[in-house]
Amino acid sequence: MAVDLSVEFCGIRLENPFVLAPSPSTDRLDILIQAFEAGWAGAVLKTVAVDSSIVSRVFPLVMRIEQETSFIGLQNIDLVSEHSVEDVEQTVRSLKSRFPSKVVIPSIMASTKEDWQSLTNRFVAAGADMIECSIWYPHGAEWSLCTKVQEPVGTEQIARWVKEAAGDVPVVIKLSAQDSDIIATAVAVERSGADGVCAINTIKGITGVNLDTLIPYPNIGGLSTYGGLSGPTLKPIALRCTAEIAQNVDLDIASSGGITTWQDCAEFLLLGASTLQICTAVLRYGIGIIQELCLGLGIWMEAKGFQSLTEVIGRSLPYLVEHSLLPRGIQVVSQIHSRVCNGCGSCLTACRTGGNEAISWRDGLPEVIMNKCIGCGICRAMCSVKAISLVRPEFLTLK
Repeated sequence: MAVDLSVEFCGIRLENPFVLAPSPSTDRLDILIQAFEAGWAGAVLKTVAVDSSIVSRVFPLVMRIEQETSFIGLQNIDLVSEHSVEDVEQTVRSLKSRFPSKVVIPSIMASTKEDWQSLTNRFVAAGADMIECSIWYPHGAEWSLCTKVQEPVGTEQIARWVKEAAGDVPVVIKLSAQDSDIIATAVAVERSGADGVCAINTIKGITGVNLDTLIPYPNIGGLSTYGGLSGPTLKPIALRCTAEIAQNVDLDIASSGGITTWQDCAEFLLLGASTLQICTAVLRYGIGIIQELCLGLGIWMEAKGFQSLTEVIGRSLPYLVEHSLLPRGIQVVSQIHSRVCNGCGSCLTACRTGGNEAISWRDGLPEVIMNKCIGCGICRAMCSVKAISLVRPEFLTLK
């Protein structure tokens, strides 16, 4: 059975759901050409403002975020594209001329109605397939490229301005998880007449602090600043935002934040995303990651009996309910599989400090004390080798 990876987003058919997110990768025409030739369905160009010439970048722009030497994300202090609006217009024209079936999406930022609509008009005339609005951008506000807007009223106003100028060209509003109420803002976007949302933007953070110099990272001449966090560490937040928006508004959703593997892609689609914008994974693994994503997603869909993405999108949403609606009275206990356990003792520590003392130590391995185990799952969560499962007592098996 051949599966169909094409998807409709904001009324436009994409050959697959994979789109390059705005980043340094989408600020160069040669890389965009390589990406389209490799199989990416579209790209959101790096955000451009009316007067990006006032932007003054500092270096280094990007820092690695890690936990116990494992990569969990990036933090950047990059700014908008240094290309002029005229340059980006030409990029749009070049791409549409060479790849008419690919989806080219300028990302715009402005501070006034006139500038929002001027940018929109120019990119629509250049042949853009849709317009994405980057409303929440703290560094942009610093440089007077935009104003600080997070509340629903301001977002709705900007969305109306842009949609008015865009006409039949779809408009997508990029949302931030730092919004005090992302659902209310998504509802405001729906009221505005815009066609979709992108969830989520990077999250404002601090990489860390150098314990020798006492200066936070990155060190720019003895000073530092806040940056935008991206990568795997954002995934749970981005999944939550995607699901909340999908459950509350009738808008197409482009998900972004922590998407690295085809499994991640499947999860976002199941929770309501129509397209997937990817940045950090491309920087880590290269443009060619698109082949692995398409192949893995296709094989999984075929194994599950899905013939098209329409059958996948939102399929898991009915299982998400308020906490009060979760079934009560279901008892589970931990089962430690000795053939997998490496005897590290993390489960014993977790159980004791978690207040249950339901794990003992025997012959160099942990053992569950069944009449004390409440099934909280802390031990399983701490097990790095996945040697613990939670089962109903009647389904306990030999180790």
